[in-house]
This record gives sequence, C-alpha cells and structure tokens, in this order.
Amino acid sequence: MKRILLLLTLSLFISCKKKTEEVKPDVKENPEFSALHDGDIIFQTSLSSQSQAIQMATKSVYSHCGVIYKEADKYYVFEAIQPVTKTPLEKWIARGKDAHYVVKRLKAAKDGLKDWQIREMKEAGKEMAGKDYDLYFGWGDDKIYCSELVWKLYHKAGAELCPTQQLKDFDLTNNAVKQKLHERYRNNIPMEEKVVSPAALFNSNLLYTVTSK
Repeated sequence: MKRILLLLTLSLFISCKKKTEEVKPDVKENPEFSALHDGDIIFQTSLSSQSQAIQMATKSVYSHCGVIYKEADKYYVFEAIQPVTKTPLEKWIARGKDAHYVVKRLKAAKDGLKDWQIREMKEAGKEMAGKDYDLYFGWGDDKIYCSELVWKLYHKAGAELCPTQQLKDFDLTNNAVKQKLHERYRNNIPMEEKVVSPAALFNSNLLYTVTSK
C-alpha cells in the first residue's frame, strides 16, 4: 500500500513539474515601444567624453544615433560604438543623458520601410558589425562612427537622408571643440574631410518624429 501511495505521489509530482515547465510567462512589450518599426532612427545625448564637443560644433543637443531593429520580440539599436554592435534598446536609452530619446522615420515610409530596404540595411550592417569606432571621423569603411553608420545603411536602402558636409562647415571655435580637434589631429586637421553629423540626420526634412521621451 505504501509503495502504491509513493508511486502515485511521485507520478503527481512529475506531472505538476512538467506542466509548470511548459507554462511560459507572457512577454509583454514595453508600451513605449509599440509604435516602433524596423529601421527607425533613434537619437540621444551621449555622455561620452566627446559629446560636448559634438554638440558645440553642430549646434545640437543630439550627439549619438543608431538604427532600431526588432528581433524575437525584443528591440535593439544597431550602433557605432566600440565596436559596431547591437545593444538592447532599453539599455541604449538608459545610457543617454536623462534617458531622453527621439525616434524618427522616413516620411515616405510612415508604415515602415519596405522589406527589401530592411534586407539591404541588414546585409550592409553585417559588413560593418565588429568594426572599430572611428575617432577621426573619416569617410572610409574600415572604421565607422555613429551618424556615418546610419547614413550609409539608409543609402544602401535607396535613401540619402541628408547632404554630407565637410569638417570646416561646423563651428570649431568653442574651446571644447578645439581641445578635441587637437587631441585627434594635432596640427593636421582634415578640414575638407567628408562627414555627416547626428544633427544633420536629426534635422533632415525627409524624417518625422515618431515618438520621444
């Protein structure tokens, strides 16, 4: 009798354990992100050592940006830091000043980019992933900085978000800017280097604001 009771108890335990393992918690999407689409561009004020210089030179509070992708019910930001990588969206937001961010999208793609555009962007991204961050803001593909990454991904998808500029087009008179230029280039500042800034992307007339916080 005891043996039968033991077997019944063991059988009940195994059955309950199996059911418990099969029940998966609901994955609830952050309501703040419900309006996001693959390929949206997100901006923030970085807390990096060069952020102030970028803000001063470009006359904008926004000094960092990346492209949003959704994978397996989670959102990521593909970004050029050290190295080029994808970062969970919530972690990316928390890393910026006051956790403030702005998300923008192509006006011509209010319902999201086309599938072929996303494919082109992701294929181009595979070639950039793992590359070093470009401290010298060169236009070559051996190293990449944040706004260059976004611009080139969209260019692969058939959209030129904004005209490129040259380093001499920015305000280089602020002391924080001068200090960074001296650290990076000494007396050989490449004034005619082709560049694109987070501010130029943010102010693009091809984009509109989807959400911000």
